[in-house]
Amino acid sequence: MQERFRTMLKSKIHRARVTDANVDYEGSLTVDSVLLKAADIYPGELVSVVDVTNAARLETYVIAGEPGSGVVCANGAAAHLIFKNDYVIIMSHTIVSEEKAKGFKAIHVYVDGNNKITRREVKIPGNYEKQNAYPVRKE
Repeated sequence: MQERFRTMLKSKIHRARVTDANVDYEGSLTVDSVLLKAADIYPGELVSVVDVTNAARLETYVIAGEPGSGVVCANGAAAHLIFKNDYVIIMSHTIVSEEKAKGFKAIHVYVDGNNKITRREVKIPGNYEKQNAYPVRKE
């Protein structure tokens, strides 16, 4: 049987506050490099961004911002969807074998209103352990 793969949440920065939006800057999302390091997100890495304030969703890549600055800035086209003082969830993903996907743990970085880390957890997203959420595939 051919091996199967799943795209899984690798990490997320949860409810970061957007500090600026710059339509005239070449595209992307600038994020404080301290947050990127905590979430294991590399500069240039593809991320999904969900705006909690207005429900906009987009994909872009990240640029490392000044360490400790708390910067989260939507650049270019993203600045038409994400605005200053909105709250966003920034997510990175990885591809793993189906076997590794079962019980795969992601990094969750939680921040305050100034984008300072309040806690960091490595856990299965949601409440899957208690829900027995892994489907049984019938071949």
